[in-house]
Amino acid sequence: MERERLTAEMAFAPPIDGDKVAGDQPRPPSIVIKIRRRLPDFARSVNLKYVKLGICSGIFRPVPASWTLLALAPPLVAAAACSFRRLDLDVGVLRSFDSAAWLGTAMLILLAVCFLKRPRPVYLVEFACYKPGDEHEISKDGFLDMTKSTGLFNTDALDFQTKITKRSGLGDRTYLPSGIKSRPPQLSMAQARAEAQAVMFGCLDELFAATGIDPRRDVRVLIVNCSLVNPTPSLGSMVVNHYKMREDIKSFNLGGMGCSAGLIAVDLARDLLQVNPDSYAVVISTENITLNWYFGNDRSMLLSNCIFRMGGAAALLSNRRTDARRAKYRLLHTVRTHKGATDERFNCVYQREDDDGNVGVSLARELMAVAGDALKTNITTLGPLVLPLTEQLKFLRSLVLHRVLRARGVRPYMPDFRRAFEHFCVHAGGRAVLEEVQRSLCLDDADMEPSKCTLHRFGNTSSSSLWYELAYAEAKGRVRRGHRVWQIGFGSGFKCNSAVWRALRDVPAVSLAGARGDRRGCNPWVDSLNSYPPKAYIS
Repeated sequence: MERERLTAEMAFAPPIDGDKVAGDQPRPPSIVIKIRRRLPDFARSVNLKYVKLGICSGIFRPVPASWTLLALAPPLVAAAACSFRRLDLDVGVLRSFDSAAWLGTAMLILLAVCFLKRPRPVYLVEFACYKPGDEHEISKDGFLDMTKSTGLFNTDALDFQTKITKRSGLGDRTYLPSGIKSRPPQLSMAQARAEAQAVMFGCLDELFAATGIDPRRDVRVLIVNCSLVNPTPSLGSMVVNHYKMREDIKSFNLGGMGCSAGLIAVDLARDLLQVNPDSYAVVISTENITLNWYFGNDRSMLLSNCIFRMGGAAALLSNRRTDARRAKYRLLHTVRTHKGATDERFNCVYQREDDDGNVGVSLARELMAVAGDALKTNITTLGPLVLPLTEQLKFLRSLVLHRVLRARGVRPYMPDFRRAFEHFCVHAGGRAVLEEVQRSLCLDDADMEPSKCTLHRFGNTSSSSLWYELAYAEAKGRVRRGHRVWQIGFGSGFKCNSAVWRALRDVPAVSLAGARGDRRGCNPWVDSLNSYPPKAYIS
């Protein structure tokens, strides 16, 4: 992995009034040097293995059955040619027509079978994001007061959380579950189940109301992803029981896969929809906060308290071609990158106990470098699938000059992904992560607006943050037919996953006056849309 990049920022601290040295001379201003970790330079090195992987993914995308049938075409053509060569000139034209008809019939059968065996399209019919009630709302000052009132943190831990909270990029209207806000905190399995039920059933009720889907009859695939809380019975079984779903439903519960698990669930749903015709799949992405609040003084574990907040989302996917008329998006590509083969990447986000036995999620100092390396691999694989030909040729030209001709002063060309996508949904993992991704991919502030606004309004809601970001773009009325959306998620392990969607129709902007019906709960930005983007994301 590429070495971690560090940048130094130097500032002069003004002298304090009354601070004197010998001879009643004022003390000179001191120098403050701040060291910041940055993502690796993507243009410095490119691994051709991942470029080849992306090209092969684009070329050999059809299912194997189709290629097997197409492979039979050359032998059939050769056999037909041999039969033509053996034709006797004295035989009438009728026999020639018979051979031609035989060849044509065989080709038509092959084409028909290939057409029937082609991959089924996967549509995103609708999605809904959960918006907690006002009783769960908490400001930054309220969070700091709540943290201090527990009496479980020492002075250094309180100062650290204050510093992180002020610079986190979160606003004053994020949400925490009741168990954490209670005094004393009620961190029990009952409270964790109550949080899970409120989030999952809240967004599912709105999703089913908006789409008219009957969960007891229509849903055949159910996937729930929640990393840190996996009770028995599972969260998926909780949903099946609540909505009385069909007995032959294919239910999956994904745990421990981090903030990128939402896109993993989408990829799994796509594969299942390929083998289950005319089916609906529901994907639920959430994270449970109640049982994962850290009450120790280890700085590497305190960061999650400052940025993770309550939230969740549910999406309805379909492979029914009749749903193309009402669906919002069609899934084009999913690219998954897993860097867990090395210990450094595997341990950079790790749930463990501190020296006092308190359980928490530790974030290593190397996290930014690991995330950058995973992102570089992912976009290198994704590039050949989505970039226009002109961008790929520019990249190829610089690569040949740099790798083959060894030209001095030539760096690999960083493709302009704004020519491939109109909307970017980068996981709202934190202010520093968003700023570094923006710098590395050369994105504008407008491209990062959905991610930064989501972090400010709802905090880091883990894997569901990508849906809050897409909901923001929809609420603003910016999604038009043909637009392409790039969702990028990072997660423990370490993983970086991407999903590419194409809008099938214009998505109208939402307003408080027009959100009185079945759309009221699908978009969480209805009541706060006019306040975003704020003049300053960080106060």
